[in-house]
Amino acid sequence: MTTTPRIILASTSPYRRALMKRLGVPFEVMAPPFDEEAAKPALAHLDVESLSLSLARSKTLSVSRLEPTAIVIGSDQIATIDGERLDKPGTHARACAQLKRLSGRSHRLVTALVVARGEEILEAVDVHTLYVRRLSDAQIEDYVQRDQPLDCAGSYKIESLGVALLERVVGEDASAIEGLPLMRLVTMLEKLGVRVLG
Repeated sequence: MTTTPRIILASTSPYRRALMKRLGVPFEVMAPPFDEEAAKPALAHLDVESLSLSLARSKTLSVSRLEPTAIVIGSDQIATIDGERLDKPGTHARACAQLKRLSGRSHRLVTALVVARGEEILEAVDVHTLYVRRLSDAQIEDYVQRDQPLDCAGSYKIESLGVALLERVVGEDASAIEGLPLMRLVTMLEKLGVRVLG
């Protein structure tokens, strides 16, 4: 009889937790003992894809070292416009300012995924281009007030009312926009012996 390995999500994000629940596999949540903000200055020379992957790898491996027999899943996401990162706004005013900048324009959302079990490490980077409708100041204010996207890079929640801000999305796996590319994850889990179906 084979036993399914423990699966640990190396993230306290409620969005990633909700995405994992969609797969219907048992998993635990553990906050990675990795100081992301302290690490960023040393990684500032990296392009966005490499930075996102480096941060996702560090989060994942910081948990994997503590739980070497478990399958550990980590992710990182960076939104950019004009080559500049859009961090989580944190305040209502910053969220409105971010959306005003995105209004009528396209931006990129880079989501890195790293899955590790012991010495085996699987990695992927998903890139989406999102086109935001032209928004009035009143529409932006209404959206931020209603959806409160203060902890979201780019200041929107596509899984909620934020979808109304967008005209078009170009990419392969829409779940990546929410924080975890599930199609890629299922493929990685299967490589590590975990079947989501059957």
